Amino acid sequence: GRPISRRRRRRAYTAPIPSPRTHDPSLTRMRIAIVLYPGLTALDAIGPYEVLNSAPGLDIRFVWKQPGPVVTDHGGLTLGATHAFEELPFPEVVVVPGSSANTGSAMRDPVLRAWLQQAHTRTRFTTSVCSGALVLAAAGILQGHPATTHWAVMDGLAKYGATPCPDQRVVRSDRIITAAGVSAGIDMGLTLLAELAGQDTARAAQLAIEYDPHPPFDAGHTNKADAPTRARAHADLMRRAATPRAWS
Repeated sequence: GRPISRRRRRRAYTAPIPSPRTHDPSLTRMRIAIVLYPGLTALDAIGPYEVLNSAPGLDIRFVWKQPGPVVTDHGGLTLGATHAFEELPFPEVVVVPGSSANTGSAMRDPVLRAWLQQAHTRTRFTTSVCSGALVLAAAGILQGHPATTHWAVMDGLAKYGATPCPDQRVVRSDRIITAAGVSAGIDMGLTLLAELAGQDTARAAQLAIEYDPHPPFDAGHTNKADAPTRARAHADLMRRAATPRAWS
């Protein structure tokens, strides 16, 4: 048949898939931009995605400088950016994941910083998971706000004028919501969904993904883990990081 144009290929690639679920009119045109960048931690992005994707009517998009594959921090998993920044200048919600390998590079990226600054002027919520809070901070978005992030980089928040909240898993300050490390992105996603669609919808989403954690060890926070465990976890992070200064 007749070859389709490049423009038509992109539109076919990014078109939303019709959902058989009942549409919630209150969520019409609620565009959620989950930022991808080389070296991001996969669960930081996918945790909130799984929560928010359970609610009908949300238009979830993965954004980067251009559509295409983006390799995550350990190199064994690739996620796909569906849209370029220029295609989504003013989403209603922004989610910025962190990274064990490339937080520093994301913080210094002028294109990413400029897009975040622009998008934040109109977002309903601007959010982060893990060290993604430092990316927001580097863009000047956390100045004067309480915030949380991964325990290993908590001290970095104060350098950008934010107030660190190391004992809180999710922190909301006006329309900014930050989450602690990695798995806390699921909690942030539920908090965000409750704001967007109500607590009943968020409770249903929590049950849909069966989020009822009972970890085999009680070592998921620095005030619970013993000194050897804290030292080993920190050493593991340093070893895995491509740019250790992003974690120091």
